[in-house]
Amino acid sequence: MEKIIRIGTRESQLAVWQAKEVQRLLSQHKYTSELVYIKSDGDIDLVTPLYEIGVQGVFTKALDAALLSDQIDIAVHSMKDVPTQLAKGVVQAAVLERANYKDIFVSRKSANVNFTIHDSHFTIATSSIRRKAQWLHRYPNSTIENLRGNVNTRLKKLNESNWHGAIFAAAGLERIGLRPENSIELDWMLPAPAQGAIMVVCKEEDEFSKTACANFNDGSTALCAKIERDFLRKLLGGCSTPISALATIENDTVYFKGNICSLNGSQKVEIGKTIAVDEAGDIGNIAADEILQKGGSELIKEIQNAGK
Repeated sequence: MEKIIRIGTRESQLAVWQAKEVQRLLSQHKYTSELVYIKSDGDIDLVTPLYEIGVQGVFTKALDAALLSDQIDIAVHSMKDVPTQLAKGVVQAAVLERANYKDIFVSRKSANVNFTIHDSHFTIATSSIRRKAQWLHRYPNSTIENLRGNVNTRLKKLNESNWHGAIFAAAGLERIGLRPENSIELDWMLPAPAQGAIMVVCKEEDEFSKTACANFNDGSTALCAKIERDFLRKLLGGCSTPISALATIENDTVYFKGNICSLNGSQKVEIGKTIAVDEAGDIGNIAADEILQKGGSELIKEIQNAGK
């Protein structure tokens, strides 16, 4: 009897789209699969800001548990939500080709936003401490409101609010056809490590799933995501830390940018590196060491102390 690969996914429209994309890729390589829906802590509590509920793995723990208890064979995650240290017994099986890694600003339909004035008094919604810090670094007089829920819920809340706008990951809205026409790409905002990438994980001993998923692993995306996540891990960061990173590949060269901001956005330390692809394996760790020496260590201490 042919083995059916059970794909674990959260229930949101975006998560299901991602799982179905993996299902499509498996089918291309003649593997049969089915979706198994799992509810995560991050889907249950839609009120508390992510940085207050212990966000490391808030969207992945339930799927890890289902994987390790043999309810599913593989799990599909937005890679930026995955802790840099995978759960014991869980391994990366594939990384899909990266989509748009940028953050976008979506204004409320009736809002009038003038981005030419850097000192404007905006009211912006986001649950991301990274987006909040970078926004306040550029627009220090802004007010930041918390915005939780899946992308459909967040768009609805935005248009029912009195905010100027909200910040979203471009990939999430684009994948399910919900990116509004009035959205603006924030080219100055550095994304979360691995933003726009999808990770598939399986149990360490599951050679069947590893072999199946290896067929659609994108090596370039996997390398860039590894570099960004190494940078994050070395800085002891997670979703509750305003750390950003982006690695891109062009003409066999890796271009890396990373930064860390203070929680209120008043301070920012950044780094840039360029290196040949075949020498880039450890560049995330090297960049993290350099940013620590440039003042990043003091910022991290401040952030950690603020959380006590």
